[in-house]
Amino acid sequence: MSSLFDAIKLGSIDAKNRVIMAPLTRARSQVDAVPTAIMVEYYSQRASAGLIISEATGISREGLGWPNAPGIWSDEQVEAWKLVTAGVHQHGGKIVCQLWHMGRAVHSSVTGVQPVSASSTAAPGEAHTYEGKKTYETARALTIEDIERILNDYEQTTRNALAAGFDGVQVHAANGYLIDQFLRDSTNQRDDEYGGTPENRIRLLKQVVERVISIAGADRVSVRMSPNGDSQGCIDSNPEAVFVPAAEALDQLGVSWLELREPGVNGTFGKTDQPKLSPVIRKAFRGPLVLNQDYTREEALAEVETGVADAISFGRKFIGNPDLVERLERDLPLAKDNMATWYRPGAEGYTDYPAAG
Repeated sequence: MSSLFDAIKLGSIDAKNRVIMAPLTRARSQVDAVPTAIMVEYYSQRASAGLIISEATGISREGLGWPNAPGIWSDEQVEAWKLVTAGVHQHGGKIVCQLWHMGRAVHSSVTGVQPVSASSTAAPGEAHTYEGKKTYETARALTIEDIERILNDYEQTTRNALAAGFDGVQVHAANGYLIDQFLRDSTNQRDDEYGGTPENRIRLLKQVVERVISIAGADRVSVRMSPNGDSQGCIDSNPEAVFVPAAEALDQLGVSWLELREPGVNGTFGKTDQPKLSPVIRKAFRGPLVLNQDYTREEALAEVETGVADAISFGRKFIGNPDLVERLERDLPLAKDNMATWYRPGAEGYTDYPAAG
């Protein structure tokens, strides 16, 4: 049996425990998506995690519509990220960069261009903008030439992430963003080689991962997927038919580890009665499997000890508990975070949560 607090090898990364920090958008970057000094302190405080997955980080202005979220497409962004990765490494941690294209889940008032997606659809609800929330706009369906341009963006930002000192990258293919919009039949209405059959719908995911691997090597590449439930209006009528072949394809490409976000009937963000696919994906993907979504300490311990997962990623618990690993190991009370400060500029609710004791 393995313990949540045992070391684990995630490709080329030697993680000192199996408590992974999940990606958490915190909106502390500049308007031009350049990370700020306070982010160095925030990530360094949480370096006791076995591995930190950075907040979702834009591969282009087109794909980054969240106000004050960071990017990794410019030299200035790379230089700012170098300070973050150095801080994490100086505190004994490891960190990978999550590469993000939001697809239709943006607003042109932030990006300056019309949203793009697999097909001409609009996300439900409202987008975050610098002027407050605005109704999502109808996306433009990507052309083949557009897709090639975006693949080039993934390739270049992988180079940038490595130059910035990240220990690897994670391809964000979950939560209703661009790659997920291609995977699921509610948002992919294409009739070309990227639409229709599951084989076609996973084509973009495969091509992105191939490009990223060509730069970083498979041992430094991971993927996040959300194979069940509705994410920002993105859902599939038969998720097993597309996500199991997707996991098999990632296994064949040699992806070093796979993270799954799996909402349940009582999920904090997203509720679904679609069954979790991790048991069948576990058989399709032979590398380490990291599970995410509302895990308690007891559930996380049990999932790792029984081999259901190799590690567990925690998101919200890391906001209020920079020393989450120690608190879980010693079974100490967990501090509650303040949702009102999640995306508010400054230190409040960001770097001012104390360690236990």
